[in-house]
Amino acid sequence: MLVLLAEDDPRIRDGLAEILRREGYEVLLACDGTEALDLYRKRSPDFVCLDVMMPGKNGYAVCQAIRRDNPRVPIVFISAKTEEIDKVVGLESGADDYIAKPFGVREVVARIRAVTRRCLADSPAKNPLELQPFRLGDLDVFPAELRARRGNDTIDLSLRDVRILELLHRNPGKALDRHAFFAHAWGLDHVPNSRTLDQHISQLRKRIEADPREPAIIKTVHGVGYRYDG
Repeated sequence: MLVLLAEDDPRIRDGLAEILRREGYEVLLACDGTEALDLYRKRSPDFVCLDVMMPGKNGYAVCQAIRRDNPRVPIVFISAKTEEIDKVVGLESGADDYIAKPFGVREVVARIRAVTRRCLADSPAKNPLELQPFRLGDLDVFPAELRARRGNDTIDLSLRDVRILELLHRNPGKALDRHAFFAHAWGLDHVPNSRTLDQHISQLRKRIEADPREPAIIKTVHGVGYRYDG
């Protein structure tokens, strides 16, 4: 899923880009409003994150221009302008949400996942995930919701989490090597790194396994990768 991120502060831009990439998104970066609008028209991203105060065209102008082309693509403002009137202007410009700086990582992740759920519901043809829920052991996975459930417990998932679980579900009993996980959940352009995969699997196990110390869903196959027994 492709996200356009427009932010003139390089530290904030790089930090937000890293958050998005960790979640499993491909990110287009723009440092001003004019570049953002040009990238939008060339690449047609799935959703857009805009700063308000940028060189060239400000975020409000970019949002209005995008809305004239596409009334449905989700747009989120991320801005240091925190007065109520600023938020009202942003929403009246056509934005779906408004995140005030300074922000916490968890807040950004929660808002972005909410936007993604809307994207998955509104554009099934562009959906990078399986549409239908599936089951792994005692865990029910709902890709379009970016969630899983075990009994009455709900577990939030990232795009990358869902892709990993999809891959295991499609290959029960098969030991999948690291390249298979990177190709499916990170993309072919990603440079494989065993530590990156192992750390992600470790964190995912803590959230989806009934007992992370004795995983029943994502089992380690030493010297190869991981397996789901079905």
